[in-house]
Amino acid sequence: MSDDESIKAEPEAEKAMAQTIAAEVAAPSNARAVVEPPTPSRSFWTRIDKPFVFGFLVTLGGLVAFLLAITLSNLSTVLIYIAFAMFAALGLDPAVRFLERRGLSRGLSVLVVILGLVIVLALVLLMIVPVVVEQITSFVKSVPGLITDFMHSDIYAFLEKQFGDQFEQLVTDAQKFLTDGKTWQVIGGGALQVGSSIATGISGFIVVLVLTLYFVAGLPTIKTALLRFAPARDRVRARGITDQITDSVGGYVQGMVILAFANAIVALVLYLALGLPFPPLMATVAFLVTLIPLVGSVLFWAIGSVIALFADPWHALIFAVIYLVYMQVEAYFLTPRVMNKAVAVPGALVVIGALAGGTLLGLLGALVAVPVTASILIIINQLWLPRQDART
Repeated sequence: MSDDESIKAEPEAEKAMAQTIAAEVAAPSNARAVVEPPTPSRSFWTRIDKPFVFGFLVTLGGLVAFLLAITLSNLSTVLIYIAFAMFAALGLDPAVRFLERRGLSRGLSVLVVILGLVIVLALVLLMIVPVVVEQITSFVKSVPGLITDFMHSDIYAFLEKQFGDQFEQLVTDAQKFLTDGKTWQVIGGGALQVGSSIATGISGFIVVLVLTLYFVAGLPTIKTALLRFAPARDRVRARGITDQITDSVGGYVQGMVILAFANAIVALVLYLALGLPFPPLMATVAFLVTLIPLVGSVLFWAIGSVIALFADPWHALIFAVIYLVYMQVEAYFLTPRVMNKAVAVPGALVVIGALAGGTLLGLLGALVAVPVTASILIIINQLWLPRQDART
């Protein structure tokens, strides 16, 4: 080998030796990294092999859940008041924002809406309640006479011919029951309980009204406080979803009241035009009953037709037919134009939601079923579906 070749080979040999030494130094550290045991997890599920600790924690959790259930049961009335008040506040909020868009401040808009609400309630109490109470008393006193007139009508003769003595005996028993003095003594014996229920209802109404006023005034503050629970990076999106939900609920409440008021007007006009008894009372019943979604109109149709039947069978038939026509107009013309701007929920989900809400929470559940279903759909469309679409 020449001197030049030896000089060229020396750097290569030194480089190879350096790589060998580096590999030998790194090998033990790599070996140690491989054989080091993983850091043990400190989660709860790694400790379930300790029976005493696991049993204690499960028992403690069960006791907490039991106490929470008892607390919620005792506070059920208060929670229902809060739910009704928030529901009403969301229904009044669009009116407040409408006044804000016209240049009024938030405080002045709230004051105007609250004063309007108080005036409307005062007019209802002063003008409708005395008439309704008077007509309820008159209705109770006239029930035996209505049954007697019904027994001399052509409809009664037709039904008696179809069903025989069983129908006659049924009507006779009903007349005896309603004309018996002992019946009214029994009813009078429960007057204190009825009075107590009325007093409880009035106090509950006042509580809901006061809470509604507070919620309407502080709704933006409440929404801002709730948004603080969301991460800062998601608050803008959360605010948008919250605004959609509150607008949906508020629009639904307004639409529901408008449709109930329309039902009350139709009932009042029909009862006055046909000369049927107790028009203001039946209009009030129509307004309250038709607030119930899905079945409210059908339920009042049955109630109004039965009450009219005792007064005049032919007029009752006319009422039933005209109100049935109005129900179709409401279902296919009024409701889509009033409600679709507020909530866009498929019909099947409306039925399922109303059934589930009524089963879980009774009347309150049936009332809030549609806006709750709409809120769930908004959350799914805004949060869950975009995440699913982003996945590959």
